[in-house]
Amino acid sequence: MPLINHLKEHRARLGYNQAELGKMAGVSRQTISLIERGDYSPSVTLALKLASIFSVLVEDIFNYNEGEQE
Repeated sequence: MPLINHLKEHRARLGYNQAELGKMAGVSRQTISLIERGDYSPSVTLALKLASIFSVLVEDIFNYNEGEQE
């Protein structure tokens, strides 16, 4: 998948668990887990919401690298 994310690192830095972050972002704990594992790409709205929660740019959490696979 070319979408690489650092959501888990940002979540851990602020000490939130997946359920807490999901509640703040308006999604389930399972959605946060899927994003962290790279099994789900968030909508633009959700990506912006997550960046706002962490007070960072979307690019600080999500990177798109065409041609690169994890």
